[in-house]
Amino acid sequence: MLVLLIFGQHGLNLWLVYLNHKACQRVTHTLVVEREGQHLLNAVIDKERSTLEGYQQEQFVFNDSLNSLYKLLKDNPSQLKQLDRIKYLYKQWQSEFSQEKVANSPRSHSGEEIVLFDALRTQIDNLIVYEEKLLSDRKNFLFNLYQINIFINFFSSVAILLLASFNIQVLHRRAKVPLHKLAEVSKLWRKGEMEVQIGYSSPDEVGELAEVLDAMTNEIHQRQTSIKERNQHLEDLICALSHDLRSPLLATRNTLDAMLREAFGPVNDTWREVFEDYHQANTDLLKLVEALVDVSRYEAGCGIQLNYEPLNWEEIFVKVITQIKATLKSELALIYRISQSLPTIYGDELEIRRVLQNLLENAVRVSEANKEIVLEVATLGESQVQVCVRDRGLGIAPEEKERLFHRFIQGRTRRGKSGLGLYLCRQIVEAHGGSIGVESSLGEGSTFWFTLPVHTDEARFQDESKLRRSTDVRECRTEYCEDFAGR
Repeated sequence: MLVLLIFGQHGLNLWLVYLNHKACQRVTHTLVVEREGQHLLNAVIDKERSTLEGYQQEQFVFNDSLNSLYKLLKDNPSQLKQLDRIKYLYKQWQSEFSQEKVANSPRSHSGEEIVLFDALRTQIDNLIVYEEKLLSDRKNFLFNLYQINIFINFFSSVAILLLASFNIQVLHRRAKVPLHKLAEVSKLWRKGEMEVQIGYSSPDEVGELAEVLDAMTNEIHQRQTSIKERNQHLEDLICALSHDLRSPLLATRNTLDAMLREAFGPVNDTWREVFEDYHQANTDLLKLVEALVDVSRYEAGCGIQLNYEPLNWEEIFVKVITQIKATLKSELALIYRISQSLPTIYGDELEIRRVLQNLLENAVRVSEANKEIVLEVATLGESQVQVCVRDRGLGIAPEEKERLFHRFIQGRTRRGKSGLGLYLCRQIVEAHGGSIGVESSLGEGSTFWFTLPVHTDEARFQDESKLRRSTDVRECRTEYCEDFAGR
């Protein structure tokens, strides 16, 4: 409708321009006719007053004006008849006028001459009056066209504005509103809430797009639900198998420990070597089972039940380094640095030690002999502290950094046992409200870091710690986290 109205306005404007042009031509034509009529009248008057010497000149002016009027009024029969009447009267008057001029009596006019002159002048006056009336009518017509043009432009402008406003409202209702809703729903989709639907229906393209997206999200949601169910079954199976495997593995390790201590009799070197290999394999399996149990516990939500207490970083570093040095097969410089004026950090010391032990074991695994490995804790801004483990190993490729902290992922230069260590570290750190990451350059080494938030409400954490000590969660976690040798 808006396009049709615009085209209609332009069409009317072109038509009015044409009418204005024709009206202007007619006005100009009337003005020319009126001017020639005045010339004709002036020629008659001047001729009547002229002497014999000016007679020929005035006659030429009259004939020239009369011929011009014949050309201008050739399409108007009534005025042509009037011109013929003027021409006839002029000839009659000219004949009488010539005789008087020849008789040298310029001031004595006969009665017939006066009658002819008056009749001729009356006809010319009538012609001029008619043209004046015609000019007035045509000017009024031109003015009316001008007013019509103003009215049409005003009306069409108002109509265009109204239709444009209506179109904007329609576009807002059919495009902006659903697109805004689509953007809001897309944010929810980005968060993983694929069950949310746009719920917009319309016969246009936006409505069709909304229906397609709703169908896609419904299908994706169904697939996600199916995948979650499968993953949950798999995790339940892994958790159940981990618990079921732990008891026979513990019994086997205790038996192997007794055999290596010669509780069942002397053991020669050959069998001792075999039993030690069995013992190491058994220990590796126990660590894998322990990691699976801990991962399952954190993913199930039990991992948030932490024993918050003030962390003594020097004590934590010393214990971790001592435990790692007991298993070192090569000389490495393990040092630690603690910044001055550290704020008090509340956390589960046992879990934080596990994170540091895992990171330090990975650093030892990729470091060459006589290299330096540094443990460091320092403030990071006003609300966090950052703990770092720096090594001078081979480094990590950029494309592997983001995947290291997922399940069963290992860097090519950091092959471990199960690929669950860094994932478990991430679970522990995030349960404390922190974050974990790595900075690395190939050939220059890596820096694994994690942050912990600074909490000022000490009483709250002490109350939480007392409450958690009274639950079976602590006993369950300690059972899984401490060394199995004492059980």
